[in-house]
Amino acid sequence: MEARFDLMANPLGAKIAKRIYNVALAIVQSPLSETIQNLVMLRASQINGCGFCVDYHTKDATAVGETAVRLNLVAAWRESTVFTEAERAALALTEEGTRIADAHPGVSDETWARVREHYDDDQIAALVSLIAMINANNRLNVIVRNPGGSYEPGRFAELAG
Repeated sequence: MEARFDLMANPLGAKIAKRIYNVALAIVQSPLSETIQNLVMLRASQINGCGFCVDYHTKDATAVGETAVRLNLVAAWRESTVFTEAERAALALTEEGTRIADAHPGVSDETWARVREHYDDDQIAALVSLIAMINANNRLNVIVRNPGGSYEPGRFAELAG
């Protein structure tokens, strides 16, 4: 499988990608834990069928010590015992925030209440922004058909700044 279009080879595409990456840096530097960030990005990417992003976020999570068992169970988190209540709340918010176009009623009051139990306002700002941004990234990569499999952790560090 080959990508339809290389956004990074196009000057405008590269300019946009750099700005998206800088938004991602603000989220990375937030008080939202790296573990939650990795789980959220992986789950949204699975739902959206983005092979590139599933590859990317699985490898980045592994590079910082996430276990294969937990990564393998993200898609079935409701039927798994390896996630904390805070992680479950974030994964529920991710699914409800991602599936809006699937005639989902949006984020339920129950899910929002669980998120409020586990996260402060800064963490929620980061979490909501992360869900929006990973969905945007998934769509960019699915539209141009970027294939998964060749990502190396740290590949996009040059975009910072």
